[in-house]
Amino acid sequence: MSEELQNKLFKNKKSGWEETDEHQREDIFNISEKYINFLNNAKTEREFIKQARKLADENGYKDILEFETLKPGDKIYFINREKSMYLAIIGENTIEDGLHIIGSHVDSPRLDLKPNPLYEDTGLAYLKTHYYGGIKKYQWTTIPLSMHGVIVKPDGSKFEINIGENETDPIFTITDLLPHLAQAQMEKKLREGVEGENLSLLVGSIPFESEKASEKVKLNILNILNQKYGITEIDFTSSEIELVPAFKARSLGFDSSMVAAYGQDDKVCAYLSLHAMMELEHVKNTAICILADKEEIGSMGNTGMESHMFDFFISEILNKLGVNRPNLLDKVFCFSKMLSSDVDAGYDPLYASVSDIHNAGFLGKGISLNKYTGARGKSGASDANAEYVAWVRNVLEKNNIRYQVAELGKVDIGGGGTIAYILANKGTDVIDCGVPVLSMHAPYEVTSKYDIYSAYKTYKAFWQE
Repeated sequence: MSEELQNKLFKNKKSGWEETDEHQREDIFNISEKYINFLNNAKTEREFIKQARKLADENGYKDILEFETLKPGDKIYFINREKSMYLAIIGENTIEDGLHIIGSHVDSPRLDLKPNPLYEDTGLAYLKTHYYGGIKKYQWTTIPLSMHGVIVKPDGSKFEINIGENETDPIFTITDLLPHLAQAQMEKKLREGVEGENLSLLVGSIPFESEKASEKVKLNILNILNQKYGITEIDFTSSEIELVPAFKARSLGFDSSMVAAYGQDDKVCAYLSLHAMMELEHVKNTAICILADKEEIGSMGNTGMESHMFDFFISEILNKLGVNRPNLLDKVFCFSKMLSSDVDAGYDPLYASVSDIHNAGFLGKGISLNKYTGARGKSGASDANAEYVAWVRNVLEKNNIRYQVAELGKVDIGGGGTIAYILANKGTDVIDCGVPVLSMHAPYEVTSKYDIYSAYKTYKAFWQE
């Protein structure tokens, strides 16, 4: 009797793996393999958008600027400065009924080159960096790093950089102090053990063959770059070059049940929403997929969600549907629904003290909903109302999708934000909805393949509602 009552009244806390059959496990591993392959070609926001455009083109999407008019079923996208992207399928219902939006971000914590990065010191050549987003600086020393980005010359010519990913490429690294001499360093607080100004990338040591030249190692590096890309030192000032871990995305564990990779915050949700959209044909409400930039530094700038570029995209849809009028954009947002598809902090038993075990997201138990984020007293949070949470629950439950509702750490410890508040400020109903992650913001992050599959099913069901 008590067991039946528990089954009826208690939440299901089992691992999702316990409820999968052989066919489902095959689907789980298949989509995870596609994700791994995509991620290995999309470590930066530019590379992600490049791959996303290729996938969209292959699935019948076209640039919205190619359309004079739009009709239900049209598949469109708009790329903002090669670093963010918005995709849509025009729905059968009037757009005044609102949009169904899923929004992720494709930038991740990393190291950027400074505008004047190259220098020589005692026969070694270095590139100075400035870290991007929230990182533990010590985690970025003594690991293999690859170099990605673009260099643009004043005449508009652009050179893509991708060094360190192929087995035949050289890699780069940031050195650290040997433990024999690190007594003073190890007395410091962890956050002070490695200073930001010491995150300099070691890039060479062979001097240029010349008796008269000064800074011969620096000269040799510039000569190599000039011969390969036709650039000089000043061209670094008009470049965007990022340093990311050279690790490949791989299956993790004896059972291959997890994925280990750089940049899963938030490329895991971004890829799964993109993948789910590629399988849609007809939708009731217009479906929107946001792939945003700059979330890790506050969503500022013209490629971040704080800009008006997304409003421009939706306004163009209204224009080309022939329905636009004053204040319609505001009305559309106010009747829209959104999943802010950003990752959640997975419960880590090795660091259990920072989490409320009753309100944490666990690996292998499905998609994680965060009703609110923010810090301490919900500062800066977008707090979803009960009616909308119930609506989302209904979508999940009638599609038999496993989910959990969580917070990001204990009340006085946790904190974090997503792009949810930006759309909420426009009047849209929003809830955070993503994959739990271990080692978030580290050079190598961990996710569960079961949760990856749950996220894909969630995003597809949301758009089909």
